Amino acid sequence: MCKDPGSSPHSLLWERSFMNGDRLQDVPMALSLHVKSCLSLALRSVTRPRMPDLRSLSSMAGGLRPASVVVLPESLAPAFESFCQANPLPLMGKRKVPTLGAAPATRPGGAQFQRYEAGICTGSLLSLEDHGGQLEDMVAFMLDCGSSLEGTLEEAGLPTWDAAGEARAYKTTMPCAAIAGFCCHLVVTMRPVPQDKMSRLVQACGSGGGEPGLPVHIGAPELLGIRDLAKPDFGAPLACPPGAVPVFWPSWLTCLDAVSSCKTSLAFTSTPGCSVLTDLKDTEATASHHPTPGTEVQLISEAPLHYSIASASATQKIRKLEAVIATDPGSRGIGHLLQADELLRASLALSHARSVLLTTGFPTHFRHEPPEETDGPPGTLALASFLQALGKAASLVVDRRALGLFQKLVEEAVEQGVLKTRIPILTYTGVSPGAAREFLCEAGDPKLPRFDHLVAIERTGRAADGNHYNARKVNIKQLADPIDDLFLEAQRIPGISSTGVGDGGNELGMGKVKEAVRKHIWNGDVIACDVAADFAVIAGVSNWGGYALACALHILNSCEVHRRYLRKAAGRSGAAIDQGWSQALPSVIKGGGRRTVRPPCCQADLSSVFCLHLLLRKRLQTAFIPSADLRCLTSMTSGGKHAGHPCATRGPEWSDWQRGHGGGWAALPWHPRPDGPEAGGHHPGCTQGAGTRGAGPRAPKTSRDAYK
Repeated sequence: MCKDPGSSPHSLLWERSFMNGDRLQDVPMALSLHVKSCLSLALRSVTRPRMPDLRSLSSMAGGLRPASVVVLPESLAPAFESFCQANPLPLMGKRKVPTLGAAPATRPGGAQFQRYEAGICTGSLLSLEDHGGQLEDMVAFMLDCGSSLEGTLEEAGLPTWDAAGEARAYKTTMPCAAIAGFCCHLVVTMRPVPQDKMSRLVQACGSGGGEPGLPVHIGAPELLGIRDLAKPDFGAPLACPPGAVPVFWPSWLTCLDAVSSCKTSLAFTSTPGCSVLTDLKDTEATASHHPTPGTEVQLISEAPLHYSIASASATQKIRKLEAVIATDPGSRGIGHLLQADELLRASLALSHARSVLLTTGFPTHFRHEPPEETDGPPGTLALASFLQALGKAASLVVDRRALGLFQKLVEEAVEQGVLKTRIPILTYTGVSPGAAREFLCEAGDPKLPRFDHLVAIERTGRAADGNHYNARKVNIKQLADPIDDLFLEAQRIPGISSTGVGDGGNELGMGKVKEAVRKHIWNGDVIACDVAADFAVIAGVSNWGGYALACALHILNSCEVHRRYLRKAAGRSGAAIDQGWSQALPSVIKGGGRRTVRPPCCQADLSSVFCLHLLLRKRLQTAFIPSADLRCLTSMTSGGKHAGHPCATRGPEWSDWQRGHGGGWAALPWHPRPDGPEAGGHHPGCTQGAGTRGAGPRAPKTSRDAYK
């Protein structure tokens, strides 16, 4: 039986002869006889549509590959090639049209090409033979039509084409990088992938160079501006089966709008759903993708569903950082609170955020004015500084009684160069039932959130009985505004995620690990925060958690894999990092600020933490502030185990009798404990919490149970 001419190597020569205008009798006799023997089959294929098996076409002998075609005047070829390279378009290569070397791969019984004049599609064509003279001054670009993606999915053992044999594509609201006159929005193709196969998919797509490359989005289509997956702009609809996640790759169909935007006098494209077979060799391909081995995928949101990706080298650095900050200097048992990859997922979610609401403030020292401890504000301002450097909006919500204090801190942070500009400082009173939603959303509309991520760093958290407790079970509720309500309301608003940073379990957001707090932390059955955040970052000192989030954001935004995913692959990649990022990073100061040590994860020579500590020393009436908050970061890539951690070798400044820093020690002057004989009774309004843990003879003083 004769083979289909559209899938035969001889049909390639036949199409090339046809494109050059040669007469059939000029073709060698053997080929002529072969073509004549296939005429009846060719006629049947024209009149009887069928869908191609692209997997077999892409692996044909002779190296023929299916491709879609864009034909443009030669004068526009450099600009269009740059447009494809600057955006996630699957460009395979280019050819002069007379040497196109292509044969039809599909015979759907309709037009194979579309003609564009002055940016308007003016008709459809069965072939390009009527434009032979004009084609001599034109260049044909070959773009992958989806066969490479299907091959990658098949090799990974994942589902490929659906029953209809057709991929669907959607127009998005994501703008492509404009080059010359080519500007449009990205068009993507979608494949549903089982959730438990997501890691295998990302590994398969990132393991080799060329197409299809990594996805540009994994998760909810509305994040791309796609309203309904059941209504694709191209192709037949397909619903995601239960347990599957929509995964999106760039589609060559983006070129249709790009060709329209340039408004050239004449251009041609393949008709959507049609392709040609080309003998384009891999060495001729000009694809801009490179192998990205060791890529990881992480779930960062369930409502809406959203995954993020980063290189394995970046994620391993963040995991090392998470292990370092989890060192327990006071032996409080915080190791029992740790959950794997919380810092990684929190930093990934923050990297995708555009507007972040920060909060801090733990009024432990309620007999003094101000009552705030120094743990929390430095880490919060350090994170705010780096968010500003990334171009994200950062705001701060604090207790009304502490508004003046934080206004002064922010003003001086700007004067010292820690912050680029003043950040908005807000207060929340929660006087009405819908106040939290009104605060978080424009006009209370959950579809219009003002913030997409909330971060609490060493912020007092509400316990199960509605009170707020320090570590000694002293109720400090009267000093705390109901900022917890904002985190509770955020759980009910799709698109707002949250992070809590704590070091003892009674901080806002630690409700995610409250069972472990009740079981393993002293007085945990009383003091455990009941309000959960999406991510719970546990640190030996909460300031370290804020610094670590800033450093993790630097790691992620220095990772090309993650940066490409953030920008949906639009725009050229580049290794150069905005130097403003470095100036926003926290630093490690040793020797009283005389020498700055570079954290290996950031490679920056900075002094923002030192500036923050100077401000807090002035405003919070501290006797001194240790300069080693971030010394732990210096050991992140070294062989020694936490060699530079402030607890590796304790000096006099880390004495058990000095309190305040990190939840009540080492930074504030000594104050009598509210439940000790020195206090002379409880502070008015501050009451001892109920419960039996910790009752009886007083345990020996340790650095971490001395305060908070």
